[in-house]
Amino acid sequence: MDGIDQFDREVTAALLRVAGREGWEGVTLAAVAAEAGCSLAPLRTRYGSREALLLRFLALVDAAALAEPAQGDTPRERLFDVLMRRFESLQPHRAGVLAIARALPADPCLLALGTSAGLRSMAWMLEAAGIPAAGLAGRLRAKALLAVWLGAFRAWAKDESADMSATMAALDRLLGRAESLARTLEPLLPGRPAAAPPDATQQEPVAASDKVSPG
Repeated sequence: MDGIDQFDREVTAALLRVAGREGWEGVTLAAVAAEAGCSLAPLRTRYGSREALLLRFLALVDAAALAEPAQGDTPRERLFDVLMRRFESLQPHRAGVLAIARALPADPCLLALGTSAGLRSMAWMLEAAGIPAAGLAGRLRAKALLAVWLGAFRAWAKDESADMSATMAALDRLLGRAESLARTLEPLLPGRPAAAPPDATQQEPVAASDKVSPG
């Protein structure tokens, strides 16, 4: 995982432990430093804020999902694979992740940060699945995939099974719906070539009996 080291892992894990106990409103860099057993100095140098530290955690989650090629014969199967890898990365930090999620509705800045980061993450997941994520069409796909992710996240929040079976079922169902919708909307996306008009030179000639006789 290029650019990510053990210190990132330890400090972001400390962030999630503090959030799990105190909620997002109780997270301070001083509390994170104490939990991680380090001074504030490296947190100031590397991150600068608790929001930046949270973004680093999300980068770790993405890196774990992207570490190996996506498995599957179809784009849908590959998306399922990389998105489940993200849930597997969240699972050890479940209490903290859910505490932060509960804080989103009451914190517009955190919500905006999470939405922006989520769209970037979904663009990477699309790329991993072999689906173009560039341009306007790519942004629309990322928004659609973020909706899928959030729906599956709600299932994960209630899923206490060790194998995340309810999460997998919800994700598979939501990806199926998105796939059906994509088939309907894909021809309307920007960048799709318009249907070519019939070639006049290839039209069948009008039979003499079909010609309209002059009056």
